Amino acid sequence: MEVGRGLSLKALWYSVVLLVSAPVMASQTVQVAGAHFPPYVIKPESAEASGLLLDMLGALNELQADYRFVVRPTAIPRRFKDFQDGRIDLAVFENPDWGWQGIPGARIDLGLEDAEIFVAKAQPGRSEHYFGKLAGKRLALYNGYHYGFAGFNADPEFLQREFDAKLTYSHDSNLRMLLRERADIALVTRSYFHVYLEQNPEQAGSFLASERLDQRYRHYALLRPDAPISAAQFSALLDKLRAGGQLQRIFGRYGIVVRPVATGSSATADGRD
Repeated sequence: MEVGRGLSLKALWYSVVLLVSAPVMASQTVQVAGAHFPPYVIKPESAEASGLLLDMLGALNELQADYRFVVRPTAIPRRFKDFQDGRIDLAVFENPDWGWQGIPGARIDLGLEDAEIFVAKAQPGRSEHYFGKLAGKRLALYNGYHYGFAGFNADPEFLQREFDAKLTYSHDSNLRMLLRERADIALVTRSYFHVYLEQNPEQAGSFLASERLDQRYRHYALLRPDAPISAAQFSALLDKLRAGGQLQRIFGRYGIVVRPVATGSSATADGRD
């Protein structure tokens, strides 16, 4: 009897352990590319990492326990290779035209829209017409970004040769160059310009922002073919965040448009040309 009772208690103990550990065992890690791209990703390799990506992944992790979304630091030029090598499963806030042509993976419409705007130093008599012609003007650009006016060619030598571009790794630096008259026009993500003026309200009258857009970002996610989560599963999670208002709370305050995604059109083919 004692032996049988001992076996029963042991079997009960193992059952409890399995029940408690089952959700942990079922959780699969999804590595998400984190490349410095304010305000979406800020210093992903540091302990002070922040940005809209981390806010969105936090909301996804709170929503469910089947997948754990984590940031994997990378760099804008390196993210393509990391994706193809399997180091990252998911690249978010992307566009299929930004160098992803021919790279296998699902394209998932995030239902988020941002834009790239032209910014100049405010001066008497300067108006929207100032942005009508870029030739002869010194441009301050973010190194690695793909710009519509340049045919989405991000090659630094091309941009310097054809557009007299000054390339940095900081929107702040580019805006300061305008104030110091070291550059004539900076191209800045509209969402980041919102953040900059929010943090530097005394400079609000120092800049002239264009109504003309260099490009409108219709953000996509690029999902690796062998990723732990499918395109349909990821899209379903995003739909829940959109329906629950989390996406609007995260992105709306930065001027990023959160729009519905038509059923069945959120994910496209794998991108092979």
